Amino acid sequence: MFYRATELFTNKCSSSNLVIYFFKYDFGTTGWNNAYVLFNMFGGAIQVLSMMAFYPLLRKKFSSLQIFYICLGMAIAGYVVLLGLAFTNMSNVFLLFIPGFLIFAANGMLTVITTVFLANTVDYGELKNGRRDESVIFSMQTFVVKLASGVAALITTICLAVNKLQAGTEVSEADKLVDWSVGVSAASKAGLRMTMTIIPIIGLFVALLWFRKRFILNDQKVEEIGRQLHREA
Repeated sequence: MFYRATELFTNKCSSSNLVIYFFKYDFGTTGWNNAYVLFNMFGGAIQVLSMMAFYPLLRKKFSSLQIFYICLGMAIAGYVVLLGLAFTNMSNVFLLFIPGFLIFAANGMLTVITTVFLANTVDYGELKNGRRDESVIFSMQTFVVKLASGVAALITTICLAVNKLQAGTEVSEADKLVDWSVGVSAASKAGLRMTMTIIPIIGLFVALLWFRKRFILNDQKVEEIGRQLHREA
């Protein structure tokens, strides 16, 4: 659950809450909104594709735990590439597809994997406690999503306030034709970039360390639990 909260927070903070501000105040040009929409469409398509195709393909050769670590590596690499591209002052949205692919593909597969891990904890809980708590365990998923969304919104608000950027995601037709990056200081742009990338990278590393320390339900352990429950049934 700790990893799921961190993963949701980092994704929402960088890939949802702040992306529109990146395109508006940093990416710039009068076509910033079109670039933002194109990037979001690409990211959404990759995320769905990774859930439906990439994960099943990788699962043929790797365990869920191995895919989990692969996805973490992909996400961290994506944020590192995004950070590098952001500081080159690039203005080609198609270059952002490179880190976007890594981040959104990883997030899509991680959504599937964490659901699998949650299901495995139901069997583990039954073995340890003698009862199945599916409703409690899976209801926590909804709570974690809401908690992560709230924390991400708070971080976004703080980021905008510290960097003196105007909040608000409603975009009028007139706003789409304005280059909002003009007049934004280099310090404000740097702060936005750092929030979008450094915080997710740190969050994912912390989640990785916590996960490696606490998680024990690898494929062999899950099979062993399944056999024990079958014998006791």
